[in-house]
Amino acid sequence: MRKLEVRELGRLPYGEAWALQKELAEQRKQGLIPDQLLLVEHPHVLTMGRNAHEQNLLVGRSRLAELGIEYFEIDRGGDVTYHGPGQVVGYPILDLREWKRDVVAYLRALEEVILATLRRFGIEGHRDAGATGVWTPEGKICAMGVHISRWVTTHGFALNWTTDLSYFQHIVPCGLMRPVASMESLGVRVEREAVHRAIVEEFARVFEYEPAHAAAGA
Repeated sequence: MRKLEVRELGRLPYGEAWALQKELAEQRKQGLIPDQLLLVEHPHVLTMGRNAHEQNLLVGRSRLAELGIEYFEIDRGGDVTYHGPGQVVGYPILDLREWKRDVVAYLRALEEVILATLRRFGIEGHRDAGATGVWTPEGKICAMGVHISRWVTTHGFALNWTTDLSYFQHIVPCGLMRPVASMESLGVRVEREAVHRAIVEEFARVFEYEPAHAAAGA
């Protein structure tokens, strides 16, 4: 069975996590490391994908600075999204040549990981045709956006766990005028470690991996 190295990074500024993704992606392209799954929480930050529209950012840059919200323009697909405390953000760094050379299949598999994770906690999520991510009747609970270079993936998913949803008022999330939800807003209160464990187990099941945690300092 293929190996998956899991790195639980705690809270890390977005810029540092992005730099780490790029470093690990280059190592993966060279075959120096196995596939990776990074799990991280960010301080408040907005990221603009390649297809982002400026009008979906509802406040100016100076106001973002006043609010303590960082801002990055990045190379993933999709529009503007928010990351912050109380989210579980996952960055898979996978060589899809060893799974399926199919971007759509990869996105559907990521959605299945989150759908299965949520089911473990009694939340029935669903897909929405034409809108990548995972939804509930109360709103979108997990955003997704990826970048693929030479079949190696970066970026990934952001699952709202105990997220302060008021921060989404500064943007039109993913360019869609629709509500957002979190596990907590749906009445599910669970420890972060339990969410991480469920994601890792479901990720390993869906993508057929044998997961192992990276050694400290690796």
